[in-house]
Amino acid sequence: MRDFESLVAEAEEADVNGWGFGWLEGRATEERPPWGFAKLLAGRLAAVRSALDLDTGGGEVLSEAARFPEVMAATEGWPPNAQKARELLGPRGVEIVETTAGSGLPFPDGSFELVTARHPVSPDWAEIHRVLAPGGHYFAQHVGPASAFELIEHFLGPLPEERKGRDPHSEAAAAEAAGLTITGLQTARSRMEFFDVGAVVWILRKCVWWVPGFTPEGYEEKLRELDHRMRAGQPFVAHSTRHLIEAGKLTAAPGHQGLPLPS
Repeated sequence: MRDFESLVAEAEEADVNGWGFGWLEGRATEERPPWGFAKLLAGRLAAVRSALDLDTGGGEVLSEAARFPEVMAATEGWPPNAQKARELLGPRGVEIVETTAGSGLPFPDGSFELVTARHPVSPDWAEIHRVLAPGGHYFAQHVGPASAFELIEHFLGPLPEERKGRDPHSEAAAAEAAGLTITGLQTARSRMEFFDVGAVVWILRKCVWWVPGFTPEGYEEKLRELDHRMRAGQPFVAHSTRHLIEAGKLTAAPGHQGLPLPS
């Protein structure tokens, strides 16, 4: 393994735009939830005429779909990511719309049969309900509670209140309060392993909300603790949490049911 300074310097210079994680190949691993979101998403997109993907990042996950509906749009709030998404998805006819937090979705009522997201920042359930057509569905994979908190708390110390956030049942209740009907909810907890300190620096640069204000200089002591452990052959282990959620917007007809999630 290269020395501490080289690993950190390399990670500081690496590109962290977009929502791809290929830079971590061979340096970190994460188990995937059992349901295979990208494949499920592709199937849903192929079955509708209009869809909106929220917080699409650089469009990496959306681009895995072989077929898009006739009307396909995506939102992104970080300009460098939005530009990546335009380059990746624009040639396939996807409209990329830059948004800002709290500004609502810039689409008319009932615009989409399907609204999707992979790891949305903070779902605005009222807006999701508004832009869905009657009988439409929201289908997404969310980050769950205390995800990667072993790593986050290594730097920040115990965060008992923050661990309670992103609870899947609370999110489901908020969706129903906005007028949606939950038709599926699954959860998963997956193992993460980091094998060198550069991987940690890179992920903290990319996921800036994990350790706000992170710099290698500001957290050098904590990084060196991890580096010492990893050089002794002990990867740093954390756990990500995810939930797969689907909600439907009822039609005027009584007894309407959403599409069932796979078991």
